Amino acid sequence: MLRTFIFKIALFVWFVLWAPLLIIGLISQKLERAFILADAWGVLFLTRVICGIKYEIHYPLLDDENGIPFKHNINQRLDGRAIIAAKHMSMLEVAILVTHVPNYFFIIKRELLWIPIYGWAFKRIGLIGVNRKPGATNMNILTEKVTRNIMKGMTLIIFPEGTRVAPGQKIKLKRGLLFLATHLKLPITPVGVDTGLYWPKRGRIRPGTTHIYFEHELPSSATLDEVNEAINRHSC
Repeated sequence: MLRTFIFKIALFVWFVLWAPLLIIGLISQKLERAFILADAWGVLFLTRVICGIKYEIHYPLLDDENGIPFKHNINQRLDGRAIIAAKHMSMLEVAILVTHVPNYFFIIKRELLWIPIYGWAFKRIGLIGVNRKPGATNMNILTEKVTRNIMKGMTLIIFPEGTRVAPGQKIKLKRGLLFLATHLKLPITPVGVDTGLYWPKRGRIRPGTTHIYFEHELPSSATLDEVNEAINRHSC
């Protein structure tokens, strides 16, 4: 537990130290993105040095016979023409996705945009807040906002479970993912993670190597069951 306590204190100090830079970054979306990217790299550095957590990213194979993997710079699914639907276990996969998916944006609960400084920075770089109360989100307005970001070449990352889940836990996915995929005619890239084994929502942080799995692309007409199976394929 000492490792976990030290890490949480270090993480708090790190976020506080970066706050002034995020205020400066508000003058430019590009600058703000650069500051948040550096902030996220710092989080991964702290998890590695203090907690002993490393990570590996796995891409699908282009050729199952020869075993040629997708390379990051030619992975067309990361260029804004697909919705990345990721399993959500920890803040760890958020930091990893932020540092490896260019020009990303998230759909998040609107309360996160109310956080002083960090919430302002999230809004500045294009994150979209929604009211998570049942029936409170106008999907047509949300689709318009997402469309504007997509047209700018941004990549939507969405957590269809809507909340962090524990290892082995499976919950019903939110239908908003399929609504957006259908209306925007965008394929879905499922992403599985096992980050909850090392940085859980609650409890002790453990050392080890966590894995991020980019699955084969699904069509915009995919079902929730297909998405659910894909993001949980490698879950513990």
